[in-house]
Amino acid sequence: MSTRQLLKSLAAARRGVLVPGAFNALSAKVIEDLGFEALYVTGAGVTNMWFGMPDQGFMGLAEIADHTARIRDAVSLPLIVDADTGFGNALNVRHTVRTLERAGADCIQFEDQVAPKRCGHFSGKEVISTEEAVSKIKAAVDARRDPDLMIMARTDAAAVHGFEAAVERAQRFAEAGADILFVEAVTTAEQIRALPTRLATPQLMNMVIGGRTPIFNAAELGDMGYGIVLYANAALQGALSGMQKALTVLRDAREVQESSGLVTPFAERQRLVGKPEWDALEQRYG
Repeated sequence: MSTRQLLKSLAAARRGVLVPGAFNALSAKVIEDLGFEALYVTGAGVTNMWFGMPDQGFMGLAEIADHTARIRDAVSLPLIVDADTGFGNALNVRHTVRTLERAGADCIQFEDQVAPKRCGHFSGKEVISTEEAVSKIKAAVDARRDPDLMIMARTDAAAVHGFEAAVERAQRFAEAGADILFVEAVTTAEQIRALPTRLATPQLMNMVIGGRTPIFNAAELGDMGYGIVLYANAALQGALSGMQKALTVLRDAREVQESSGLVTPFAERQRLVGKPEWDALEQRYG
């Protein structure tokens, strides 16, 4: 089974499979090492960690394609890739699909915000018309060369036009051929429970730590019928917390010991980046 076929089966099972976000190849390797079944190449994470900027449309196709290719080379997990608005109109979406499919994406996510987009849990969002959004999903579906490549359609309409409008848009996206639906930034437990009963296509629920959507346990969301439970930036927020703690001790105590519990041991870091395998290759070819 290919990674694309595996991801399709995970979504279809509707058991709330946990999918963390990766912002680079090393974070992807940590996710794989801990036994997760798939990962999400996060646009917000790439923007935050590589540019030091907020998630407000600063990432381009070249950056996310480069990160996707590096992560694809580093891990064997299925990859869901955040393509923001597709970086333009329907023709740009077509080019984006071709580029990210070639880079190794197994599912590509597109959203219906006006460009430049912003984080789904920020204020001030705007969305394009339903007709334009549907045309972009159709273009994405038509552009894929591998029929197992999945297209995820996200709508941010709930914050702009209300919950019912978001459900209506998501249904239109399903009719246009989207394989997974993503209604972003719902704000009540009732809305979370309602979505799987209103939409037949497999869905993703986004759990943003500190965001506007109530946090539910992944097992609960699986029982409701969600296929995927996304924690796009749990790794990023954990990494930031770890860096702040370790560097605060370094600043104040003027040293950090491996025994402090604040840093990953040297040997563990080498294991995660595959140094024993590279040592074996050096011996083989030396």
